[in-house]
Amino acid sequence: MKRGEQQAAIAAPAEACFDALLDYASFPDWQRAVKSVEVLSRDADGRGREVEFAIDAKVRTVSYTLRYSYEPPRRISWEYVRGHVKDVDGEFLLEERGDGTTLATYRLRLDPGVWLPGPIMSVLNDQVMKGAVEDLKRRVEAA
Repeated sequence: MKRGEQQAAIAAPAEACFDALLDYASFPDWQRAVKSVEVLSRDADGRGREVEFAIDAKVRTVSYTLRYSYEPPRRISWEYVRGHVKDVDGEFLLEERGDGTTLATYRLRLDPGVWLPGPIMSVLNDQVMKGAVEDLKRRVEAA
């Protein structure tokens, strides 16, 4: 299992970040690595429960389905259902800092099912994961 973590301070409350992360249909418009998203099922509150993604992982497009859990407005977590990797889970933690900003932390554990050289894992952590928190920051602060 490979692990990664990225953070960004966002000039907005946690609820605004949480709401942006629930809008799966808009991800291809503002998440640079996301090529497509399809919400396959919803929970009792209408939030995405099982969501299928196609991600530009720089070396190839990777598709997978995740099952989401929510602790509004502080945590969104996911676990792997099926797809091109062996296993993936993670979370977005949203911590209000008391000054009108939120610290967004993106944590990911990935088992690609094949050996990946260090430089490829660096690309995933530095570009895909870092891009996800930077894109969230841009999206929420522009609203």
